[in-house]
Amino acid sequence: MEREELRDLLEHLHDKYNRAEFIEPDPISVPHAFAAKEDREIAGFFAATIAWGNRKAIVKSARRMMQYMDDAPADFVRHASAEELARLRTYVHRTFNGQDFTDFVLAIRRIAERFGGIGDFFESRYEAEGDMARVLSEFRREFFACEHDAHCEKHLSSIDKGAACKRLNMYLRWFVRRDDRGVDFGLWRKIPMSALYLPLDVHSGNMGRALGLLRRKQSDWKATAEITASLREFDPEDPVRYDFSLFGAGIDGFLKA
Repeated sequence: MEREELRDLLEHLHDKYNRAEFIEPDPISVPHAFAAKEDREIAGFFAATIAWGNRKAIVKSARRMMQYMDDAPADFVRHASAEELARLRTYVHRTFNGQDFTDFVLAIRRIAERFGGIGDFFESRYEAEGDMARVLSEFRREFFACEHDAHCEKHLSSIDKGAACKRLNMYLRWFVRRDDRGVDFGLWRKIPMSALYLPLDVHSGNMGRALGLLRRKQSDWKATAEITASLREFDPEDPVRYDFSLFGAGIDGFLKA
């Protein structure tokens, strides 16, 4: 496919899928159910954490998480008693269990107490580092600095081990990207959209390879950096907006065409 043809395809799919209709069946609908910034940050973090597999099941499980937290995630994270935390032990979504849920709540509580909130951490550390890859590494170290069961570590990808960090990059897209479409929140203004990386998984990796945006066979961090660099050639200021395009290419059956 010629470069201009590829640009036209990416733009067409972006316009088709980056719209309000995208929200309801997607995990981003979970933080959209809240108005307050901190509620959105925490609801979004949990929704992104369990975002692998069937979207319908993800959304259902993430909404159930919010019910466990009395549909007040920020207040629950900051103030839940030992008895209230104990209720989380019955939760399960695939391999994410109640102990993982509890450990994540306490880790976010520590982040909130030390930095003000998840967004405050990412904004302050990006201002200090100027490199989102280093910030992702710092975030994981900080997140697991408190006492926790080792099982929960599998649910927060490690860039230091070469992981693609798809769910963290998706979460960052939600809160950093801003446009007039109403899907992403654009709440973290101290981080430029150009600093983001594509939320790469097997699906978007296959689409990227089919479109000539990615050569690396593994869907790891090196592949994430490669495909993001390719997308920056089309929009250096907001390359990750083409996440909608790769999603749309899959929905439209590009690989079957």
